[in-house]
Amino acid sequence: MATHNTTEVLVGGVVLAAAIGFGLYATQTTGFGRGGSGGYELVASFRSLEGVNVGTDVRLAGVKIGTVSSVELNPETYRADTRVKLQNDIQIPDDSAIIISSEGLLGGNFVEIAPGGSLDYFAPGDSIDDTQGAVSLISLLVKFVAGGGEEEEQ
Repeated sequence: MATHNTTEVLVGGVVLAAAIGFGLYATQTTGFGRGGSGGYELVASFRSLEGVNVGTDVRLAGVKIGTVSSVELNPETYRADTRVKLQNDIQIPDDSAIIISSEGLLGGNFVEIAPGGSLDYFAPGDSIDDTQGAVSLISLLVKFVAGGGEEEEQ
């Protein structure tokens, strides 16, 4: 009977260690464990924020440097006012653009920062004025199909 108890305790310990390991891996890969204290926020206003939600990646040169921290509809301008939280060690030139990009035809959208060439950088809370909203794949297909006949007539 003592061997049954020892085996059960060992198996339970392995299962518990695996669960803790999985939890640590999940918090590190999702950024959930980093907390809200690190980083600084920038503000941008988009015409269309299709496919972007709170928690969406913010990337620079394909590397994740932050996340979307809040999204609100501005009732006066009817634009999506967005706050992005970036890592403290990443400085963004103040003539940079912020763009909603797609990972491909079947992939999701993410926020991309196209850096400018200025020697001055955004301060926390600054607004990025150069924005480009999401492009709807459906509207592009409609324009392509509708525009195809016009080019043949000319």
